[in-house]
Amino acid sequence: MQGLCEVLKGNPYPGRGIVVGAGHVYYWIMGRSENSRNRVFATTEDGIRTEAHDPAKLEDPSLIIYRPVRRMGTDLVVTNGDQTDTIVEVGDFRAGLMTREFEPDAPNYTPRISAIVHEDGSFELSILKRDPATGRCLREFCAYEGAAEGTGYLITTYEGDGDPLPSFSGEPRLVALAEPSDVWAALDADNKVSLYANVGGTTSIFNKNLGD
Repeated sequence: MQGLCEVLKGNPYPGRGIVVGAGHVYYWIMGRSENSRNRVFATTEDGIRTEAHDPAKLEDPSLIIYRPVRRMGTDLVVTNGDQTDTIVEVGDFRAGLMTREFEPDAPNYTPRISAIVHEDGSFELSILKRDPATGRCLREFCAYEGAAEGTGYLITTYEGDGDPLPSFSGEPRLVALAEPSDVWAALDADNKVSLYANVGGTTSIFNKNLGD
């Protein structure tokens, strides 16, 4: 089993990522364009949202401005797009995601990755991605009764850098967890934008544009 930091240091562009494990939830965003990099995480009443660091430089808010983390009763919903709102509005993780599909950003067709963490420590991870053979949406769900202490499951939008960007493949990957500051340091210095960490119910946020 690899450590989360080891995995991240070996990949300059995993894109957006979610890790859920024993008492830990991580979500980060990265960017290659100026528009994607012009963001910060800001806290809300029930989670966080992305905002433009410099509103004057915001070119296109679609797909980059959204609420990644929201509470749904006693559950925590974490996603890489506005499907967070869909899940909360529908009130059901799978039912909400059955109405959505991958992002319309050809030729990358960025997958939508999502997680729901329950009060008892069980959780689900999902990826909605384009089937290159048919162009249809593949909706994959993995349910976990929990994770062993010190471990978590990682899912990212991309396998790495490329043109077009290669979508994540296979099941979520088991990794050894690390402290939030170490995860932030492990993300590629040029491409990282923001990191949200929830460890034992205590949240912290790292924003490159604010000097973190």
